[in-house]
Amino acid sequence: MRLGVLDVGSNTVHLLVVDAHSGARPLPAYSHKAELRLAELLEADGAIGAEGVDRLVATVREALEVAEEQGVADLLPFATSAVREATNADAVLTRVAQETGVELQVLSGAEEARLTFLAARRWLGWSAGRLLMFDIGGGSLEIALGVDEAPDVAASLPLGAGRLTAARLPGDPPSPADVRSLRRDIRTGIAGVVGDFTRFGTPDRVVATSKTFKQLARLAGAARTADGLYVRRVLSREDLRTWGQKLAEMPGRERLALPGVSEGRAHQLAAGALVAEAALDLFGVESVEICPWALREGVILRNLDHMRSA
Repeated sequence: MRLGVLDVGSNTVHLLVVDAHSGARPLPAYSHKAELRLAELLEADGAIGAEGVDRLVATVREALEVAEEQGVADLLPFATSAVREATNADAVLTRVAQETGVELQVLSGAEEARLTFLAARRWLGWSAGRLLMFDIGGGSLEIALGVDEAPDVAASLPLGAGRLTAARLPGDPPSPADVRSLRRDIRTGIAGVVGDFTRFGTPDRVVATSKTFKQLARLAGAARTADGLYVRRVLSREDLRTWGQKLAEMPGRERLALPGVSEGRAHQLAAGALVAEAALDLFGVESVEICPWALREGVILRNLDHMRSA
């Protein structure tokens, strides 16, 4: 059957259409993205402003039309941290439902981490052993560790690249003082959860998902997306340290000229690099393998599992 996953994230609204069957690997059929940057449209009181809500409604309506054109039999719509943490989240969800008919399921941070972990586990298989996963989104950082398909421990921290850029790095390029202050606070936040993970043992394999990690790996010399899903891509802590400093000193136009950096993410990449480096450093990880599957695939896999057990 043809499924559509509508991901209302902190950076983009992404419709992923897949041909999926129980027991088989979901096959991507179509992808439709719109840069919305909801994490950067929050007002001082934490609400999504009128312009942001208008754009969200229009974008969801457009994605719904694309899903219909692509023959989607079942649409799985969800929203993550930008909507979840907005002070007017209920009003936003009500308006989207009234004007588009789409009822967004708001995932908790823990659900994000568990579903992304599920996707990584299915991609890598049981031979990966105890798996540690990092995911940097626009609004939050998810971390999960475990030996099964459900992690033994998971955490979600408000350390997304878009959120941090909008709130803490106003300059282009940001001032060294702002970078130092943000780096310190990122490390404090991550250090606060490390103990929750270390008690479950040392990971056998460490992976990272998300556009931020993929673009950072590309900067460090990893293969292009066009080279295929099955090419192994690795990002080291040393590369993150080097590129984190470079990115913090570059204006946005220079970041945009770098290989693999998209226009919608160029201004966020310095903050993303600070989070990535801190995560690897504080967890004692020398390098991570980039996993092509993430939250959207996790939502699809969970849905297929429920269909099989019904």
